[in-house]
Amino acid sequence: MPSRESAICLRTTDYSETSQVVHFLTRRSGVVRLLAKGVKRPKSKSGGAIDLLSEGDLLFSTKDTGALGTLMEFSETVSHTPLRRDAKRLHVSLYLLELAHEMLAEGDPHPEVFALLHGALARLAQDDAPIAAVLAYFQWRLLHHVGLLGGLDVCVGCGQAVREPSRKEAVVFSSRQGGILCPNCQTDREETFALDPAALAGLAGLAAVEAGQKGLLPPAQANSVNRLLAYHITHQLGKALRMVRYAV
Repeated sequence: MPSRESAICLRTTDYSETSQVVHFLTRRSGVVRLLAKGVKRPKSKSGGAIDLLSEGDLLFSTKDTGALGTLMEFSETVSHTPLRRDAKRLHVSLYLLELAHEMLAEGDPHPEVFALLHGALARLAQDDAPIAAVLAYFQWRLLHHVGLLGGLDVCVGCGQAVREPSRKEAVVFSSRQGGILCPNCQTDREETFALDPAALAGLAGLAAVEAGQKGLLPPAQANSVNRLLAYHITHQLGKALRMVRYAV
């Protein structure tokens, strides 16, 4: 039976002169991969080719798991034009799409991630948006949702509380070990990412927000956190995403 859902366009590829394969994140069905026949014709029901970042009402049908479904109708409700007018906002937004696409399995429902992505894109479109902080929160929440956030408050080696690093005793993060390592638990064999005071303060700030406390994430802290989380994501996926160099 056809399904009608709210959806966000994550990826598009040309299938023919008039058709596309479109990957959507839907509210209830997760990521779906659909053949949009004739969608690039000006008189198609969508009014032309479907663009990345487009949000709208999607009518589609799917077959067996892994098979290409069929796009029956897509009515755009949000085009996110402001995001396309500013390079930094656009780069971060496209990175969010990549993250959602790569971190979620096809056909696996994730309504929380749909709401997270919808909210992040809406916030980035606002003139006063703290771009780095929006990205930091999105990466943090997505990693938490898929169970890959890791230990960010105590050493994963010995369980000791993490202290602010000194010049002699650096605190590092190991993606392979799944969290922070204190100086006593570090070895030369581990891949590591050195944490500066701004990164630790930013992580504490995100944890406070997660606990329901109000707070702001200054740009320096947000940028440090973004570099750390992007590093972790790269190691977990085994590859660097295309937009990470422009967004982080």
